[in-house]
Amino acid sequence: MKKISEYVFKISKEGKMNVDAYVFTDEDELKEISEAVTQLKNVASLPGIVKAAYGMPDIHWGYGFPIGGVAAFDANEGIISPGGVGFDINCGVRLLKTHLYLSDIENHLEQVIQKLYESVPAGVGSTSKKFNLKDFRNIIENGVKATIGMGFGTPEDLKFIEDNGIITPANMEDISKKAYERGREELGTLGAGNHFVEIQKVVQIFDKKIAEKLGIFENQIVVMIHTGSRGFGHQIATDYIQLMRNNFKNVYLPDKQLIYAPFKSELGQKYFSAMNCAANYAFSNRQIITHYIRKVFKEVFNTSVEIIYDVAHNIAKLETHSLNGETKKLVVHRKGATRAFGPGRKEIPSEYKEFGQPVIIPGDMGTASYLLIGTDESENIAFSSTAHGAGRLLGRRQALRTLQLNDILASLNKKGIIVKSKSKKTIIEEAPDAYKDIDKVIKITDKLRLSKKVAKMIPLGVLKG
Repeated sequence: MKKISEYVFKISKEGKMNVDAYVFTDEDELKEISEAVTQLKNVASLPGIVKAAYGMPDIHWGYGFPIGGVAAFDANEGIISPGGVGFDINCGVRLLKTHLYLSDIENHLEQVIQKLYESVPAGVGSTSKKFNLKDFRNIIENGVKATIGMGFGTPEDLKFIEDNGIITPANMEDISKKAYERGREELGTLGAGNHFVEIQKVVQIFDKKIAEKLGIFENQIVVMIHTGSRGFGHQIATDYIQLMRNNFKNVYLPDKQLIYAPFKSELGQKYFSAMNCAANYAFSNRQIITHYIRKVFKEVFNTSVEIIYDVAHNIAKLETHSLNGETKKLVVHRKGATRAFGPGRKEIPSEYKEFGQPVIIPGDMGTASYLLIGTDESENIAFSSTAHGAGRLLGRRQALRTLQLNDILASLNKKGIIVKSKSKKTIIEEAPDAYKDIDKVIKITDKLRLSKKVAKMIPLGVLKG
C-alpha cells in the first residue's frame, strides 16, 4: 500500500485485481481496518469494474463489500452484487427542518420524545397497519408518489427525495411471497439496530450562504430519520444471494459473499428490479415516519415540518459518469456510502442545482451529525460518492461484552440527551463508544472534497428501536 497524500492510500493492482483500490483515511485508522482493506481488494477483482474500488473515510468490515465501499461496473459488461448493496437495501437518512429554535422546544422536549415513541413503531419485529396487496404493489412499484396518494405527505415532498422517491424498473413479480409477507406489516416502522429518529439542534454553520438557501440557521430544531427497508429488503437480499449461488456456481470468487450476476443477464435484471422495489419501500418507510413526526409537531407546536433531503446509502444505481473523457452508463454500488452529486446535475432539485446535492451524514446517539453538499471534485475522485456515518468501532457482541448500560445512560444524561428505546440491549449496542469519531470522518471527507460541510447538529432527543 502506498501513501499518496495525508488521507489517500493506494493499493496497486496485483494478483486477481482488475483495477487499483483507494482508501480515504489516516495512518492511525489504517491499522484498524485491515480486514476491510482485504475486502476492498477482493471487490477490485470483480468482472467489469472500472477505474478503481474505493473505501470511504468510515470504512469497516461488512458482508461481501466493506461498509463504506464504492465500486462502479460497466452497465454492458459488468455485474451487480447483493453484497455490494447490503441486506438493508436503501438504508438511508432523511433530514427535516422546522421553524423552531431551541428556546421554543426545550421545555417540551420530553413530551415530544414521548409522543414520537408512542407514534412511531420501533424495535425488532415492530409492525404497523397491514397494507393490502394492491396498495403494497403500488408502493413498491411507484414509490413515494403512491405513498403520498394514500395520505402520507404532499406532492411537494417528492423533489426533495433522491430520485423523487421512485427507482425503476421495479416489478412485484420479481419478489418472493416471503418478502411480501415480511414487508406488508413493517411500512412506517423504525426497526432496531442503528436506526433512529433524532431531534437535533444546529450548533454550527460552515457555509452561511448555502445554509440560508437550505433554510438552515443556528439553534434551529431539525429532525433526522435513519432507517431502511426492514425485513422486506433483507428477504430480497437473502433470496437473490441464494439464486445467484445456484445459477453461477462456477464463477471465480475471492470471497463467496461477493456472489454476483452479470448486470444484463435475466437474473441480474430481476435482482435490480427487486432491489428497486426495496428501495421504493424504504423511501416510503421514511415518508410514513415523516407523516407521524409532522402530526406530533403540529399537535405540540402547531408548526410545519419540511424535508431538506432524503438520501440512500445502501444501493446500486444506474448512473452516467465521465470515464476517460467519455460519458458512460455505470452500475454504481454504494454500500454504506452516499451519493454526492455536485452542482448542475439533472438529478438534483432545481432549488439546489447551483450548489449541489445535500448529503446527510449521521453520527451516533451521543455525538454530532452533519449536513454537507456534493462537489464537482467528488465526480473525479469516486463517482460522486462520500461517507455515510461514523462507522462501527466495536461489533455489537463486543459492545455488549464491554460496555455498561448505566455508564452509557449517565454519559448521555450529562450531555442533556433524552433517549427512548424499546430495548436496553440496543442502547448498549449503539453506544457512542461503539463508533468511530464522526468529527474525524467529516474532517477527511471535507478535506478531500468528497463532500463539503454546511452545518453541524447535535442530538437533544433520540428514539431507538
